[in-house]
Amino acid sequence: MKKILFFLLISLLGDLMAQRAIDTIDTKQGRMVIYSNQSWELIQDSTFDGILNPAIHEIMSSKEIGGPYTMKWDDNDCYSRANDLTKMKDTVWLCLDGDSLGEFTMPIDGPVTSRYKYRNGKFHNGIDLDLETGDTVVSAFDGVVRYARKNSGGFGNLVIIRHYNGLETYYAHLSKLLVFSGQKIKSGEVLGLGGNTGHSFGSHLHFEVRFYDSSMNPEELIDFKKKELKNTNLLLHKTMFRPGVTPSDQWKKKPNGRTEYVAKKYYKVRSGDTLSAIAERNRTSVNTLCRLNGLRPTSILQIGQNLRVK
Repeated sequence: MKKILFFLLISLLGDLMAQRAIDTIDTKQGRMVIYSNQSWELIQDSTFDGILNPAIHEIMSSKEIGGPYTMKWDDNDCYSRANDLTKMKDTVWLCLDGDSLGEFTMPIDGPVTSRYKYRNGKFHNGIDLDLETGDTVVSAFDGVVRYARKNSGGFGNLVIIRHYNGLETYYAHLSKLLVFSGQKIKSGEVLGLGGNTGHSFGSHLHFEVRFYDSSMNPEELIDFKKKELKNTNLLLHKTMFRPGVTPSDQWKKKPNGRTEYVAKKYYKVRSGDTLSAIAERNRTSVNTLCRLNGLRPTSILQIGQNLRVK
């Protein structure tokens, strides 16, 4: 028994020695710690609050704009689900590129195959760009990688980059991730390889542009034919963030405190349908239908119109 304890103690000491830090190196990605067993680890900055554009965050934190809106740094979750920019009270000006922000680069040199719109009964929050599996995908702007992992919600291998201009960009369905959370990245630098992972039917890049967790049409700022920014300046207002596009109402808190994803459900209006009949058929209420679709109880329905019922 004593011999067993002795060997366990020696083994434990060996493991501790193997993990002994012997040096640190400052890199573009942060401080790297080198261990005696030739392994290494990148040390995250514990003081970093995720804010890359303090001037914009000061505006978005004010009640005058409709806030305060939050901008948390989370490398495990895609969305904070805390902001509703359809209630913004004023226009916000963003400078998209420049000396301190870097230049814009198209993420992939491929044609648009699907746009920002309702598609198959639900909203498509980004632009799909055609590519071949293995094609290199690059960052659109300078920034810091917030999220780089396999996503269970349909994105597949996903990279999210927070930018100094105040935006975040999403790169989904990648076949391989080539960056990590906390890594600083320049416009045009490779972040991964294109693929067909997650809920995808064919190799393509699903590309999103978000501001404080709310998606917007990437074509508001990017000319995908010319493969360049439409303008250095971007004026953001509440009409650019459509009701139902943000994912905040797709998550409900369970009794144990955890959040649970609730898939959206839509109903196509037919001849003779009324809000009350649709509500009864889908076990919901007229008030809920109005809230989810921006309607009034007296609104006239159009045949073929898609109504969100859940």
